[in-house]
Amino acid sequence: MARPGPVARAAGWVRGHVPTRESIEANRFLRPVAHRILAPSLWRFTRRSVPRGVALGLFTGILFPFAHMPLAAVTALPVRANVPVAVGTTLLHNPITTVPLFWGAYEIGHWVLRLDRDVPGAPIARNVQANASWLHWLVSHGGPATIVGLVILAIALAILGYVATSFVWRLRIARKWRARAHRHGATRTI
Repeated sequence: MARPGPVARAAGWVRGHVPTRESIEANRFLRPVAHRILAPSLWRFTRRSVPRGVALGLFTGILFPFAHMPLAAVTALPVRANVPVAVGTTLLHNPITTVPLFWGAYEIGHWVLRLDRDVPGAPIARNVQANASWLHWLVSHGGPATIVGLVILAIALAILGYVATSFVWRLRIARKWRARAHRHGATRTI
């Protein structure tokens, strides 16, 4: 018997680990809020809820590197975003993309804060050389630049994700309408 491919194995793993509606209803910790979590509008794929879910997932996935999936699920409730899309989109932040995201965030924050500009009296570069420990660098440059960059990157990617998803959704619906009109036009002429 042949082993299933990597895509089939990944799909099987996801099916086995993603909670079902019944398991959420049966969970004793979620029982008090199950009616809110299981609202049908949060699980339907609509033109408004899917872009909201993408934006929310990108925002929480980038800004909160740990526990971003539960946070996306909880914050999807008040903004009426699609819960599966919000949770799935947080996977943008994974072990492969963590280093590029943090490096990009640091570069963006460094550019926005202009940490290399000359300060009247003594440039920052000389102050850093005088206090060359990594902890000093982290507190004075690395941390603030990375945090500012993460916020900017999260907001920008959330907006970009929302706009792109809305655009793709509209294209998909327009294609369906054209196909339907073409089918109905072809059947009327016969």
